[in-house]
Parts: sequence; structure tokens; C-alpha cells
Amino acid sequence: MSNHYLEAIKNRRSQYMLGKDLPLAEQEVTALIKEAIRQAPSAFNSQSSRAVILYGAQNQKFWNIVKYELQKTVPAASLVSTEAKISSFVVGAGTVLFYEDQDVIEGLQEKFANYADNFPVWSEHSTGIAQFAVWTTLSEANVGASLQHYNPLIDTAVAAEWNIPPTWKLCAQMPFGSHQGKFSEKEFMADEDRFIVL
Repeated sequence: MSNHYLEAIKNRRSQYMLGKDLPLAEQEVTALIKEAIRQAPSAFNSQSSRAVILYGAQNQKFWNIVKYELQKTVPAASLVSTEAKISSFVVGAGTVLFYEDQDVIEGLQEKFANYADNFPVWSEHSTGIAQFAVWTTLSEANVGASLQHYNPLIDTAVAAEWNIPPTWKLCAQMPFGSHQGKFSEKEFMADEDRFIVL
């Protein structure tokens, strides 16, 4: 079975060894990220996903904030490996910060009261789809990336540094850059444990 989209999904992998040498200009990478998020589906076409795209010194500043905030809570014994991981993101080309606009979610809850409890869940679906769309799009452009979750520990400091709207909720961080390492083998669980076909 051959399918270009499935091949793109298969090729999307977590790259933790990043460099600054992007195969495209920053403007082109930014355009790809924007278009991937723009085309990602959302409940009621709410378009609740938001993004902050950081390059160069701003990217380094972000990961230094992450490191500083982690130092406040992570035990010293665990901090060494954590800081090593973060250092690999600092030397990358950039990071996408994924947000969901809570104003949009609350507006939908008011407008469609019968579904009010579902909209926060659907918002999580929306950001997950947006993240996957960006990740796969970057992979197709030969840009390495991984998905990180240092929120909510870093939320306040990041919002203050870049004047993030207070209604934006941080959901994930995606450091990206050139591939500086190989991928490990990916293992899959048995189909019979995962799928039911009737």
C-alpha cells in the first residue's frame, strides 16, 4: 500500500539532536507553520489554536526560562539529564509555542450551552491536530522537531516575557532545527491488542 500522506506520517519522528542550519529560510519555515495551523480542523471551525514562533536569540531565551523555572522545582539529581535535554533545544533553530485561546472556548460554551462541557476537550483535540500538522509539515521539509510539555510550570514567566494575551493557554512546545542525529528504531504494539475490526 502506497500513500504519500501515510509516508509523511511514518517519516515524522522525534528529533532531539537539533542544529541551526535549516534547509529553508526562516520566512519559509514560518509560512509552513502558519499554513499547517490554518488548515488544521477544529470543532465548529472555532480556529482556537494560536502560536508563537521563536527564532535565534528568542529561542535561546525561551529555553533559558524553561531551565530557570525547572531549577526551582526539579530535584538536583534529576536536573542534570533534564538540562542536557534542554541544551539540545537551545542550539536548535527555533521553537513553536502552541496555545489555545480560552476566549474562543468560553464563547462557544455560551453560544452552545448543551455542549459546554465538551468544548475544553475539543480544544485539546484542536491543539493536538495543529501540533501534528505542524510536526508532519516540518518533517516533510526535512526540519527536525519534537514535542515538549513544560507547561504549566513556565506559563507565567513566558507570558510576561513576550506579553502573551492572558486568554491564551499554553499547551505544548515544539523545538525545531536541522537534523543532527539519527532516529532510534520505532516499535509498535501488536495489532490484535490495539484494533477491533468487525
